[in-house]
Amino acid sequence: MGLEKVAGTMRDILTVRRVYGEPVEHDGVVVIPAARVIGGGGGGHGTEQDKEGEGGGFILAARPAGAYVLKGGDVRWVPAVDITFLGAVFAVMAATIHRARRRKA
Repeated sequence: MGLEKVAGTMRDILTVRRVYGEPVEHDGVVVIPAARVIGGGGGGHGTEQDKEGEGGGFILAARPAGAYVLKGGDVRWVPAVDITFLGAVFAVMAATIHRARRRKA
């Protein structure tokens, strides 16, 4: 994939639609989902032994952040609860406490 194609693909993918989803309306309540999005990329070209080459790539990661809820003229933010992250934090804390207790014994 050439550098121009990588740059064009990145422009197409890294849009505001990756952060804010399509609004959903039900019974007069509008919900606009939002995500944390991070991305990066790079590329280059070079010459070695009379051969030329170029390449590049990028990565995009998104996680739910929450949603804006619009109801009766009011807007409120409702954060998403990431159960996977909370479980990982709990597991690390439990392992640390267990290890500390074994060292004392």
